Amino acid sequence: MNASKKKVFEAISTINGLSNWWTTKTSGSTSFGDIIQFRFGEMEGPQMKVTEVNPNESITWECVVSPHGWLGYTFTFLLDENDGKIRVRFSQDGWKEQDDYYAGCCFSWVRYMESLRQLCQTGKGEAYGSEGYR
Repeated sequence: MNASKKKVFEAISTINGLSNWWTTKTSGSTSFGDIIQFRFGEMEGPQMKVTEVNPNESITWECVVSPHGWLGYTFTFLLDENDGKIRVRFSQDGWKEQDDYYAGCCFSWVRYMESLRQLCQTGKGEAYGSEGYR
């Protein structure tokens, strides 16, 4: 991404940042040990406990409530610099099988990673529920 590490980290580690690239209905607190709640329109979404924070480097969540079957899964965002750009290495760990649901989630995460890139580079992401969401 053509953005600073600080800007990318703010996008993945603050309620304002998350609500501008993943879902507009994001609430809670992003401090270590706190819970972030995500909703997708009227649908319940996951609740994530912040289990690790390394400023401008990484953040990890553990899913503690999930209508999607993600309970106990971990979500990690690692930032590094590569050829003068910031690279985000994202992982969602806990899958028991790589079925159609897994494939659908992978597809959705690719869309949201593009939304994150847009937010960091242009100031406008395409979060679920936003005017620009496709």
